[in-house]
Amino acid sequence: MPFLTHPTTPFDDQKPGTSGLRKKTPVFMQPRYLENYVQATFDGIGGVAGKVLIVGGDGRFFNDTAIQVILRMAAANGAARCIVGQGGILSTPAASNLIRKRGADGGLILSASHNPGGPNADFGLKFNGANGGPASEAVTSKIHARSLEIDSYKIADSADLDLSQLGESDLDGMAVEIVDPVTDYATLMEALFDFDAIRALFAGGFRVSFDAMHAVTGPYAREILERRLGAPEGSVQNGVPLPDFGGGHPDPNPIWAKDLMARMYGDDTPDFGAASDGDGDRNMIVGPNCYVSPSDSLALLADLAHLAPGYKDGIAGIARSMPTSAAADLVAKAKGVEVFVTPTGWKFFGTLLDAGRATICGEESAGTGSNHVREKDGLWAVLLWLNILAATGKSVPALMQDHWAKYGRNYYSRHDYEAIDSDAAHGLMDHLRGQLDGLAGQELAGLQVASADEFAYDDPVDGSRATAQGIRIHFADGGRVVFRLSGTGTQGATLRVYLERLETDPARFDQDVQQALAPVIAAAQEVAQIAQRSGRDAPDVIT
Repeated sequence: MPFLTHPTTPFDDQKPGTSGLRKKTPVFMQPRYLENYVQATFDGIGGVAGKVLIVGGDGRFFNDTAIQVILRMAAANGAARCIVGQGGILSTPAASNLIRKRGADGGLILSASHNPGGPNADFGLKFNGANGGPASEAVTSKIHARSLEIDSYKIADSADLDLSQLGESDLDGMAVEIVDPVTDYATLMEALFDFDAIRALFAGGFRVSFDAMHAVTGPYAREILERRLGAPEGSVQNGVPLPDFGGGHPDPNPIWAKDLMARMYGDDTPDFGAASDGDGDRNMIVGPNCYVSPSDSLALLADLAHLAPGYKDGIAGIARSMPTSAAADLVAKAKGVEVFVTPTGWKFFGTLLDAGRATICGEESAGTGSNHVREKDGLWAVLLWLNILAATGKSVPALMQDHWAKYGRNYYSRHDYEAIDSDAAHGLMDHLRGQLDGLAGQELAGLQVASADEFAYDDPVDGSRATAQGIRIHFADGGRVVFRLSGTGTQGATLRVYLERLETDPARFDQDVQQALAPVIAAAQEVAQIAQRSGRDAPDVIT
């Protein structure tokens, strides 16, 4: 079949972010839109001639059609081989693992992460590098620059391939290998965790409820939890990936995983509850009547990771995103290991992991992972929790009480104001910037300000610098508030407000989280004028 070169027009001026490019699905379905971005990606990474690429996604609407386009374009651009998850399915951590295991030159991951899917919902595409991690800022800048000047793309004039059949075929001189999306990932998990101990836990009557949210993790969870570890059939709910995620929002938090929360806070509760998101890289952990915040989960996993075989020699360091609570810092100090505070975005952990300076990483937005891949990994976090539960014989609430008794409790919450007017959101941030120099020493809602700044980060490995990463206000009593605009939505702007206060009195560990944070919440409202500037009386989501 011949290769066709199609003339086109420059891409719109949206720079791919830390999670690639996300738009509404109809935007990606416009003629030449996807093709423009794929060609800009190929050109931005220096071409794909002779290279090996991993391709797969979370199964959302348009996933399978987009993969056919990507394969024909990879062939036309001279790629040597594309390795594709069966049915077009690959969780993000499984794709990262496959890139690393197969020595691929990178991968194209089709996902809008935890955003809804469907004909009128969200779609996304990102490139991961040869280390298995998200493309660096330098690479995304090159892709963006190329997208603004692109005038043609190459695509093979060939029929669609059958993505459902395992095996290898030829696409105009390029090898296409369809692989089981689960096997390699499950094998990696067996190497990291004590599957015998977890099997014994389940055999003893331990009950788990895992909500896959009709997203990509379903097949992985069924294979590992039910088949390999022996959890009773039905322990995995909503385990079949659907193009629209069953009409739900595949974001593992108490709002969107409300059925799981009802089970865990009802009568006859399972011993352990968990959920994962659209592409499998996020997690939520719940015990009986005990929601574990992502920040607390990171801290506990870092503290007890040595109980799993893959981490028996201890950890080199801990890395967390700046908005994530400082609970992990207390663990790092106690263990005498380095702690790194980075901007939001998993790519900032990549250099630390590659250099061997960090082992456990996490973000407050329910992403946790380690040096086993270069992405956050929802099911990995679930399995490490199960390994710790099996090794200690304790419950989730008991483990959390032990952790707080040792380190104190970092009361923590995130308030999201979603899809607010972009000009208003940026105006709010500018208003905060204008106050930074004079805030120290002032009083906000009864709290004295110790310091205020706009976070910037100098990478200790490659020397790169990231600026304007969020506005921080620290209070004299140890509390803080952080303001950020999120880049993970597809319309308007999302203002994220992060609130934290450390409590060291065990008698006060059972406070309601929002009540414990009430003074910090009031201070945040006062300094940012959130209600006046956003038009919102309350956040859309509280986690």
